[in-house]
Amino acid sequence: MKQKHIELVAMNHHYLFFELEDFFASAHECGFQSVELWTAPQHFFMDYQQNDPVTKITRLMDRYSIQVMGLCPEQTNPKPHNMAAKDPSIQERVYLYFTRAIDVAKEIGASQVLVTSGWAFYSEPLTEARKRSVEMLKRVSSYAERKSINLAMEALRAPESLIANSVEDLHSLIKKVDCPALKVCLDIGAMVAAGDTIQGYFDTFGSDVIHSHFVDCGERSLHLSLGDGERNIAQDIEEFARNEYRGVLSVECTDAQASYNPKAADARSMATYKRAYEAIDDGAHL
Repeated sequence: MKQKHIELVAMNHHYLFFELEDFFASAHECGFQSVELWTAPQHFFMDYQQNDPVTKITRLMDRYSIQVMGLCPEQTNPKPHNMAAKDPSIQERVYLYFTRAIDVAKEIGASQVLVTSGWAFYSEPLTEARKRSVEMLKRVSSYAERKSINLAMEALRAPESLIANSVEDLHSLIKKVDCPALKVCLDIGAMVAAGDTIQGYFDTFGSDVIHSHFVDCGERSLHLSLGDGERNIAQDIEEFARNEYRGVLSVECTDAQASYNPKAADARSMATYKRAYEAIDDGAHL
């Protein structure tokens, strides 16, 4: 009996030198039904005061029959939107930025917003930055809960941040925030960098793993298109399925080589995904 497929969705990181419509058109042609939208300024501009009209997104959704299932706001150094910001004036801008992202997600019919712990200054005690991260996550999560939007928090790799690199770090932060709207994104690249496992995420978080940045990993990058690295994609997918995962598998390709021809990279991901399910159905993936 064939296993029900976990949906593969596209992301637009590697379309940074292409227009947003190019991304939607390519996603449609490659067979994706949903996308996760990274809010790159020249694709969809958003800061703490303003954003592009949401019709810029909804028109493309209608034109290409593509659903935006979630937003991935910009939030790593040197971007100003640091969940663990130290300066009080920056903290208020960060809160307004993420609540705006939640509002945009709600307006376009998306179900979630991707968040991180933010990052610490190397010259300060890490415990202080973690406290700030928890306080801001509490504020933003409370707003998300009121809007019926989930936040999916992923671990970051060092040196992107030292606040939450591992399953253990994520669990500690989420427990301190203690808000049902704050869930987990399993980022395969960050997982590999930390020495964690897919099963370890599910053992710790269970059904709170609502999202995945699902990528291949190799010497060139830990965020490759599927088939461009060394992971057993069929085995990874089956591990998600075995844990009754209900989210999607979002291909967060940040590989510089893919930016020259992102459509070809997405086509490889989709082809690899389909071959993986053929292997799963045949029992030949191990």
